[in-house]
This record gives sequence, structure tokens and C-alpha cells, in this order.
Amino acid sequence: MEDESFVDAEVAGILNENFVAVKVDREERPDIDAVYMNVTQRMTGGGGWPMTVIMTPEQKPFFAGTYIPKKQRYGSTGLIELLNIVVDKWGKNKEELIRSSNRITDAVIAVEGNKISDIKLSKKVLREARDTLLSNFDRKYGGFGRSPKFPQPSGLLFLLNYYCAEDDEESLKAVEKTLESMFRGGIFDHVGGGFSRYSTDEKWLAPHFEKMLYDNALLLYTYIYAYQITKKELYKNIAEKIFDYILREMTDKEGGFYSAQDADSEGEEGKYYVFTSGEIVNVLGKKDGEYFIQYYELTERGNFEGKNIPNLIDNYDYYLRDERIEEINKKLYEYRLKRTVLHKDDKVLTSWNGMMIAALAKAYQVTCDEKYLKAAEKAVDFIEKHLTDGDLMKVMYREGLSMGVGTLDDYAMYIWGLTEMYEANFNVNHLKRALELNEKMIELFKDDAGGFFMKSKIGEQLIYNPKETYDGATPSGNSVAALNIFRLARLTGKADIEESAALHMQYLSNNMSDYPAGYTFALLSAFFEIYQSKEIVCLAENDDDLKRLKSILNENIMINNTVAAVKYTSLEEMEGTIDYIGDYKLVDGKTTFYVCRNKNCSLPFNDFNKLKEEISM
Repeated sequence: MEDESFVDAEVAGILNENFVAVKVDREERPDIDAVYMNVTQRMTGGGGWPMTVIMTPEQKPFFAGTYIPKKQRYGSTGLIELLNIVVDKWGKNKEELIRSSNRITDAVIAVEGNKISDIKLSKKVLREARDTLLSNFDRKYGGFGRSPKFPQPSGLLFLLNYYCAEDDEESLKAVEKTLESMFRGGIFDHVGGGFSRYSTDEKWLAPHFEKMLYDNALLLYTYIYAYQITKKELYKNIAEKIFDYILREMTDKEGGFYSAQDADSEGEEGKYYVFTSGEIVNVLGKKDGEYFIQYYELTERGNFEGKNIPNLIDNYDYYLRDERIEEINKKLYEYRLKRTVLHKDDKVLTSWNGMMIAALAKAYQVTCDEKYLKAAEKAVDFIEKHLTDGDLMKVMYREGLSMGVGTLDDYAMYIWGLTEMYEANFNVNHLKRALELNEKMIELFKDDAGGFFMKSKIGEQLIYNPKETYDGATPSGNSVAALNIFRLARLTGKADIEESAALHMQYLSNNMSDYPAGYTFALLSAFFEIYQSKEIVCLAENDDDLKRLKSILNENIMINNTVAAVKYTSLEEMEGTIDYIGDYKLVDGKTTFYVCRNKNCSLPFNDFNKLKEEISM
């Protein structure tokens, strides 16, 4: 529509004379997108982008659709025809359009206000989500459903947790098959690293070449979690390739992370990423060129519009790290950079940066590699400098300007990142900031009827304030908020946060009753409710013992576990965060551990080996 209509003089003339034309960036204003996508779906039975809505000055819609051609085509009304009809009706019978907009708005608000009857959260709900995912699992190529295929990291994280809780091998097998198949396919950029948004085919071969920060953040988190569970080096290597790509191409000089890279180069989708076999030989020389061609299954005929997407679908040595191919890829990557230009969306979005911070902190927790922590710390500094105003958050930053009133997603995702940061290095400042923002989030977004609104209670108001709970390409703000609240409640022992966690989970359980598999990230919080939780408290005698504690934690899988750790001489720094920790004492002047299960605590002990046993129980 941009190319066909919005730059067209005839269309522009009609719009400018008769309408106030507003083009919305759905990443900058996800609240507006959520409201009117809901309207579009309810009015038309479907949705998608571009989304076209015509409304009254009071924001009340009376027409909604998706793509509209400039002129009538295949029985579809053209945009010029549609605009002229609206202008005519607005002039002759404006009241009819206003009545229609009122009816539509009232109907949408009424449906949004409906509540599903209460259900009791139980293992049955988790099992139902697990069974639904596995019933849609593609056993041949991995992933869920047929083409197009999306990575669905929330579902993969849920299955990993389910495996840990129930020792369910089927869940783990589905995750591993999917993670390995995605890596082997063309959805993973074997030359430059990082994942594209989705695959157009069931084999993961031909992607929509757009790369999104949120996909790569959530997949980095998923691969590193899979490595923590399985100890398979392949998953750590893939996570590292994602990180290297993000750091090299998607990171601002001050540490924030950019939003996306386009699929198109010079007006042609995927041109940046594909090669002919002859081109490979010309660039790399005969010896290395033929090695690359064989390794990544390139052919004269090509596998994508006459050219080749490098892939490992039929290469069964994919799990071995090949130093030679790594060096060849570096050379080809430099050539690719000079061959054609790839547009980058350099907006820095708070919510997506929060996800990447969480992933980097998780990677540091598991690998102890300082590069992940360093990148995460820089991103935190960037957000605090450019995207926060006290305890109020902004949506995005670009070219020196911070814009937008922070949404639920911005608060929830960033709090998630800060909480992971605390558990990565026990820096109490991260925990303090997470608690401050969590309190502000509850103040600004909480609905007394349950859950959190997407839009803040301050600033301009829309026709209604949506509450997103479904976990799609990214987890909903409500789902991430649930995980944050549970973890902060268990970390701090604060009764008011614990109460908020229980009430919020009840709200989510009401929504997920019909289709639990649509709320897989929300279900990560359900593990805290359904299974035994474990709270570990460590008073460390010195920094070396804190490092030793981290090493033990890295080696063990701990769902539902929280760890509060501090050097004994720094107890005063915990004031206002983990207040109860001041009641604990060193035993025999040595590093001391307290392990609590569902808030029932053991006697203190000093033995690191005993801690290992307690964690593994």
C-alpha cells in the first residue's frame, strides 16, 4: 500500500482533502495496534498487516480491513473507491456512520470485558498444553504445524521446564529436534549468524529473510537453557553465533540493541543472503569454494529462485564444530557486506532490549563468559540513560530522541532482564531497580478486575485499554509480569508481592482454560504454583565463595528456584530489597547456606558439597 497508494498523487489528494491520515508504527505504539487489530479481527474474521481502519474523530471505527489495492481488483473494492464512498456517506448521512461506530465500539468493549469462569491451576493444565504442542509436533523436521513455520521459543521454553519437572523425555526430544532442525535450515544465517523471522517451508530451508531482535533474544535464551540442561556443546555454539551477530550488526555504540534488519536488498527479497555456486568459487577460490559448496549443499540449479541458501539439512556432521568452515564463512561474510546493502531498523525498543538483556544474563549464568555480562550491563546503562525518566519508561529511542509512554511490555520485559541480571552476578542494584519498576508497573497498569492493562493509566486514552495475555511470537506483557512477580516474591519474601503473584496467576488461569498451549510463557509461572519451590540463601564470607556458588548453580538445573546471595560484610546494601536476610547469621564465621522449600527452611550449613546435594534433590 505504501508503494501503490500512499505515494500516489491521486490517493494522497483524496486523503489530504477529506481525512486526517495517521500512519502508525506498531512497534512504537503496540497499544494502538492491539486495539484496532482486535477491531479488525472482530469485524472481518481475520487480521494482518497492513491494517486499514477508518474511524470517527472520537477514535471509533466504522470500517476495518487489511490490504486494499489502489483500484478495484478481483472483486475487491479499491482504496480510491472506498474513500469516495466514505466521503459521500459522511456528507449525506454522517449520523449513520457514527451510530455504526458506536455499535462496533460497544461490542468490542463488551467482549473484552467478559471473564471466563474460574479454573483451578493444576498439573492437568500443564499436561494439556504439553499434549497439544506435541500433537502438532513435526517429527520429521521439528517445529509445530506445517508451513509457514515460526520458531515459537515460548513453547520450547515451556517444554524444557516440563521436562525438568516431570522427567518427560518426549518434551525434551521435541525441543532438541526443533532446535537442531532450525539451525540446520536456512532460517539460520550460516554465514553471518542469527535467525530470520520464520520459514516459508516445513524444512526450515527458505525463510522470510527479515531478522528481528526479539526472535534472536528469545532463541538465544532457549538455546542456552537447552545447553544448561543437556550439556550439548552444539547449543552453546549456536547461542554464541546469535550473540556474535547481535553484537556485530545490531548493537548501538552506547550498548542498546537495534530492532530489525530488512528481508529485501535492492528491492529483491533475500538477495543479500543467497549465492550461486559459481559466485562462491570466484570469491573463495576453487579449493575452499568447493568445500563450502559441499558443506552447505549448494547446487548449480539452486534451492531458492535459481540461487542457493546455505543449509545443513542433509549434512549429518552438523553437530561437529568445523574450524575450516568458520574461517571460510568470515571471508564470505566480508564479501557479502560489500556486495549489496541491507537496510537496518535502528530503533532501540525498550521491551525488545529487555528480552535481550534477560538472554545475555542467562548466557552469563550458564557459561560464566564475561562477554555476555559486559554486553548486558551496557544495555542496562543505555536504557537507564535514554529510556527511563525516574521510574517512568519510554517505548523507543532513535537518533537522539526518546519517544512514547512506556507500555506494560516495556516494564515487564525490562524487569525480567534486571531480575536475570541479579541472578547472574548478585548485584543488588539490579534487584533494587527491578523492585522499583515492578511497584510502578503495578501502580500504572493493574486492573482491579484482574491482570494488567497494556497501556498506562497516564497519558492519552484509547477507546478501551487492551489486556494482552496470549503468547505469540513474543510473550505477552501479562505473562512476563507473572514470571517477574513470582520470582521477586520468592527472592524478597515480601508478602504483598506474593499476594499479587497469586491474584495475577488466577487471572491468567481464567484466560488460558480453553487453550493452555496458547499461554506457554504464562505457564512458566505456573510451575511456581504447582511444584515445590526452593529458596536458597547464601551469606558469603568472601568474593571467592560467591564465585564458587555461581559455579555450582551453573551446573544444576533449577526450575522454581531463587537464589539470594550477598557478602556478609555488605548486608546493609540489601536494605529495602531482601530485608529478611539481615536475620541470618554466619555459622562458625564461614560462608553459610540456608535452603528453604515452600518457605520451610533447613538448619544452616557451611558445606558446599551439601549445597550440591540440596540443589539436586
